[in-house]
Order: sequence, then structure tokens, then C-alpha cells
Amino acid sequence: MSDTVPPRRHARPFVLAGQKTRALHFATGETQSRMNLKRPDALTLAYTRTMMGFLLLKPSPGSIAMIGLGGGSLAKFCHRHLPATVIRVLEINPHVIAMRDNFLVPADDDRFRVIECDGADFVHHPPQPFDVLMVDGYDKRGLPACLCSQAFYDDCSKLLAAGGILVVNLHLEHPDHAEHVARIHRSFNDAVLVVDDDADGNAIVFAEKGGMQTAPARRPAGMCQDAWHSLQDSFALILAAAARHNV
Repeated sequence: MSDTVPPRRHARPFVLAGQKTRALHFATGETQSRMNLKRPDALTLAYTRTMMGFLLLKPSPGSIAMIGLGGGSLAKFCHRHLPATVIRVLEINPHVIAMRDNFLVPADDDRFRVIECDGADFVHHPPQPFDVLMVDGYDKRGLPACLCSQAFYDDCSKLLAAGGILVVNLHLEHPDHAEHVARIHRSFNDAVLVVDDDADGNAIVFAEKGGMQTAPARRPAGMCQDAWHSLQDSFALILAAAARHNV
């Protein structure tokens, strides 16, 4: 009997295109990513704009790691509007990476790179510290267990530089949602802010290595006024949550 481990099978996503948008799906009715054809770098899904709330904590990150490429919405936005930031995008599914041109994901270069790898493995053996780590690594079956374990969140904390920010997209209706949030609290010594969006069913969790304190928002030097304006409703939501929790 062979001891060879069979290769992991990854679901093949598909694209649904309309007159104004192009969307990535694993199943009909469940949108993984959506692109506005006239504004391909815009963040069309509300939860992605909320994830950019890390700018309230780290307005000029030198480096960002992202777990989950999808249609590249966050990757493209950060690539365009944070031009001094080094970005590494970690995607385990080669079929998702193969669709990067459909969603106008930038080509790899010294500053920006999409890496085919397991995000949990990457944070366990990081090549360098990062200022921001964004985790949005859902697949056809939902949130993989390896991306929400206590060991994973412990590794996230170790990967971050001092004052680094973890941003995680969680689903409010997941049966273990409360435990996932509790694990992040344990890994980051309670320096955590949870921003619920009941309308979309998402919870965006921010955690800061070494303590958390929000600051007045200031537009990054490379971000245009329109992009900055698109984030203001999300910033208001985050600041309201921070005020309720005295952050």
C-alpha cells in the first residue's frame, strides 16, 4: 500500500458577469467577490470596506499579508491606494489564482505578489514580520478549521510586528462564532474590537499586538479622495463600536 498522500482537491470557482459587475462564486447565490467593471479597484462589498478599518490603527503600513485572494478586491484596493506598502497575498486554491486576470489582479513584482500556499502554514513559518494581516480565507465549505484554531491565532500574533494589526472576517451565524472571537481575545491579550454588521451577517474583528487604541482617521498619502470617501461609513461604524467598548 502506498504512503503517498493524495493531492488536495480544490473547488473550481466560476464567474457570473452582468452589465456592470463581474462576480466570483463557488455556488450560485453565494458571492465570494464582486468587481465593478467601470471601477475595478473599488470595494463593492460592505464588509471589505470595514476590513480597511485597520487604517484607523495603522494608517501607513509598511507590509500587509492577506490570506485569501478571491476576486482580489482587497488586494487591488491596497495595491492602488497604498503604493508604499509591500503586499503578499496567500491563496491555497490554484483555480482561484488562475482567475486573477478575470478580475484584473495586478501582476507580481517586488512589491506585490500572489503566493500559492496554505495560509496556516505561512503564518506558522513567516518569512518576515508584517504590519497588517488580513484573514478572509473562505472556501466552498465555509471557514476552514485551520484558519480559526487557537494555534492559528497564536501564530497570527507571532507573525505581526510590534503594534501590528490582525483583521479577520467572520460570519455571525457560524455555530462557533463566539469561540472564534474568544480565541482571538486569548491570542491578543484582549486587545480586540469586534464590529458586527447584522445586515450582511459579518463580524469584522480587529486585534492589535501590544494593545489597541484608535486614532483620528487621516488619508494615506497615496489614496485619492474618492477612495477615502468610500470608507467613511465603515470608519464611522468602527469608531462607534470602539466608543461603546472604550477603545
